[in-house]
Amino acid sequence: MKVICPERAILEHVTSRWGVLVLASLLDGGTLRFSELRDGIGDVSEKMLTQTLRTLERDGFVRRVARPVIPPHVDYDLTDLGREAALKVRALAAWTESRVAAVAAAQLAYDAGRG
Repeated sequence: MKVICPERAILEHVTSRWGVLVLASLLDGGTLRFSELRDGIGDVSEKMLTQTLRTLERDGFVRRVARPVIPPHVDYDLTDLGREAALKVRALAAWTESRVAAVAAAQLAYDAGRG
């Protein structure tokens, strides 16, 4: 059985492809329904979105509120912990976006040296 240290597992959850997008969507959109999250993220399967939401809810980043109506109405929003994580992830995403040209130049230089 593979043992992962707790901080590594948490980091994997918040920096996963869908984890980042869920946190960013909830940070920007506030309280959202499942379909609003799915439509806002785009190209995510319902299964993957459900799994990501459950993981983030279990970790204490996302709050799920089910309303007893027909059809079912489920809202998702960030907890205080989730808002804190989302702001950190957003800062990393902004830095990444601002440094794309530098990374591309480094990749070209590396590839030229290997060829």
